Amino acid sequence: MDSTQLDQLCINTLRTLSIDMVQQANSGHPGTPMGAAPTAYCLWQRFLRYDPAEPDWPNRDRFVLSAGHACALLYSLLYLCGVKARGDSYPPGDRLAVTMDDLMTFRQAGSRCTGHPEHGWTSGVETTTGPLGQGVATSVGMAIAERWLAATYNRPGHALFEHKVYALCGDGDMMEGISSEAASLAGHLALSNLCWIYDDNHITIEGSTDLTFTEDVAARFAAYGWHVARVADANDLAQLDGAYRTFLDTRERPTLIIVQSHIGYGAPHKQDTREAHGEPLGVEELRLAKLFYGCDPDRQFDVPAGVSEHFAAHFGRRGASAHATWNARFATYRAEYPELAAQIDLMQERGLPAGWDADLPAFPADAKGLATRDSSGQVLNAIAARLPWLLGGAADLSTSTKTALKAADDFQSRAGERGADYGGRNFHFGIREHAMCAVGSGMSLSGLRPFVSSFLVFTDYCRAALRLSAMMELPLISIWTHDSISMGEDGPTHQPIEHLASLRAMPGMLTLRPADANEVVEAWRVIMRLKDRPVCLVLTRQAVPTFDRGKYAAASGLARGAYILADAADGHPDVLLLASGSEVALCAAAFEQLTLAGVKARVVSMASWELFDSQPREYREAVLPPAVRARVSVEEAAAFGWERYTGCEGAILGLRSFGMSAPMKVLAQHFGFSAEHVVEAAKAQIALHTSRSGT
Repeated sequence: MDSTQLDQLCINTLRTLSIDMVQQANSGHPGTPMGAAPTAYCLWQRFLRYDPAEPDWPNRDRFVLSAGHACALLYSLLYLCGVKARGDSYPPGDRLAVTMDDLMTFRQAGSRCTGHPEHGWTSGVETTTGPLGQGVATSVGMAIAERWLAATYNRPGHALFEHKVYALCGDGDMMEGISSEAASLAGHLALSNLCWIYDDNHITIEGSTDLTFTEDVAARFAAYGWHVARVADANDLAQLDGAYRTFLDTRERPTLIIVQSHIGYGAPHKQDTREAHGEPLGVEELRLAKLFYGCDPDRQFDVPAGVSEHFAAHFGRRGASAHATWNARFATYRAEYPELAAQIDLMQERGLPAGWDADLPAFPADAKGLATRDSSGQVLNAIAARLPWLLGGAADLSTSTKTALKAADDFQSRAGERGADYGGRNFHFGIREHAMCAVGSGMSLSGLRPFVSSFLVFTDYCRAALRLSAMMELPLISIWTHDSISMGEDGPTHQPIEHLASLRAMPGMLTLRPADANEVVEAWRVIMRLKDRPVCLVLTRQAVPTFDRGKYAAASGLARGAYILADAADGHPDVLLLASGSEVALCAAAFEQLTLAGVKARVVSMASWELFDSQPREYREAVLPPAVRARVSVEEAAAFGWERYTGCEGAILGLRSFGMSAPMKVLAQHFGFSAEHVVEAAKAQIALHTSRSGT
């Protein structure tokens, strides 16, 4: 069998494995894997530099399946290419990332072949995809990371980082707004290492894209500053080969390859139908498709002789050779640049250098205090000075969020007007919050420690990307400022209400809302030690008092999520005052008034519900004694959720409406956020529970 015949046999095997998976599961999307199989095959077999024995090799090319519904194609590739299992999700031992049993149990419990690709569960899946647009946007972060790593660590004769990033996407990806944000940013940054492959098959769930999508995609991307190539027939390997080579030869701009395909190509009766996109083919259509491909219609999950060997001879051999060359190069590099090599090692381990926290500030007591966004900026800069791969920026708001790294340059295209190169650590994401968070995930997936930032209210724009960072267990740092109605005159459009509750509801997300400058320091200690979960650091615009830690408890208690800031003299309070962030100061002021009135109170600073809930029961009950039922919570946000700590009869001083446009002090008075109101609520709680107990 000649190479052309072997190529076609491999492509058809990818197709038949994919449609068998969907048919056996009676669930999934067979059409795109059938139509896009030649496109993916040409890339993997002829161009992708990827060692199947070491799928975590740092300089591997990245392949992102943004059209995650086509995951049967990716799983078939991983199986036929012999990609090995790596990572904590697999039991010890030598096995494939995807086995035949996994293919046969597609979309079933325990299979590595989940309904959409899940990073961390299946080796070879570079990022979790499924929500359309997320994959391509994340690929921009991967491309940015490669540019930064190359600019920072490559040396003459030691090109450690020179990989490419490919993303296969479809019509749905092109419609989502996040894709436009990400493509615009990639074009501005001239990311020539980035290639999106647009499988243009003119179909979505509801039918032909003519229903909703008639724009000129090529013109749009040309306007973004991309190079655009076209392949008129997805089955023409020569055209595909030429398009990929054009990408490799293109400088100073990313590439979009538009590949014309037919969904369900080869399924004669369901070609160009939405059924081929979103449903199994059915027994009869499956037989017809296999006959069309020249395959035995009575064999399921068949891998003909020579297919795996053909992949190994090209994809496998090329990747193993490139990896071996890289290993030798890195060994020489390590001898010549041991400090830089040690940094690369630490990045891969998500480790921290010795003394990373040596310069963290300590803030003296100050009744006037400062905004937690300001103290956070100081802490961030102190850490960044000792952690070179801590980098990031804001969605056009770095001057407001205080996230600029003062000793660092901007990350910009070398052709950019500002003249900085790709080694800069300050990122300007533009007003693109959604893409920013997905880009941050892509950078994190490449080993960097990125932070992103905006106002808390604008998490509305990026929740889908934040959710995937939590699902992937990425230590992405999100810094959200202007955290309450106390931002004032900008009014309810800019005042976050339900946003804290929304973040706290997200599995795996760690939300931290520190009360003063020293709690900010402790929050950053927690953040930097995270390896497997994202964090939202929520900060004030307005100044808050810096507590006298000689009088109040040490801020280090924040590491446990909640701690007793101030307590009754005998340690047996009659009422608990609970708050996070700036409202802790209100509780402290109320505590002083209650103490003078002879009322025994306790103030609990609750910076992180997630951390507190993870503590042993003994600690939680020591902080919030079950016997003390008189409780008041105070937070300038939605009241939703606080009942878990106050109980059903506790007082929750929160918001049950949107805010209003007015100065901060007027807002506080209008919505009842004052020490006097907290005192009233505390006394009412004591009276209520005293009468209930009959004492």
